[in-house]
Amino acid sequence: MKQDRTMDAVDRRIVRLLQEDATLSHAQLAEEVGASPASCWRRVKALEAAGILGRTVRLVDPEAVGRGVNVMCNIRMRSHAAEARQSFEEFVRGRPEVVECFSMSGEWDYLLRVVVADVVDYNQFLMQTMLGHPSVAGGSSHFVLATTKYTTALPV
Repeated sequence: MKQDRTMDAVDRRIVRLLQEDATLSHAQLAEEVGASPASCWRRVKALEAAGILGRTVRLVDPEAVGRGVNVMCNIRMRSHAAEARQSFEEFVRGRPEVVECFSMSGEWDYLLRVVVADVVDYNQFLMQTMLGHPSVAGGSSHFVLATTKYTTALPV
């Protein structure tokens, strides 16, 4: 496992805490890590500048906003030419129901996580939108029945 040598133990603790609760104030964070608020603020700013800490967001309950159906969709491309991949990736970035997209090795070219209101919405998205894209040769869908583990926190 590759270790990032630019982060010391306090930095790692800050990152772990912020991954759990990004609303912690610098004073709360400082108390948790045993540093002064000013030192903690400087460390957070340095972690941001280094690209270790990115933007701050709030997680939303998909069911609470009418997006309770979660589907993993494998996509196979017609062509692996750079312009076909670029066109598809740009298309996917513009689709709000696609919340994650991974370029994959193996049998399928992409894996998408799609969130929609119901099966009817997904069917329309898949059949009319996704499979209608000129770069897409086919797809395979896997409906999530239950989420066993979900986290955005990385081990640091």
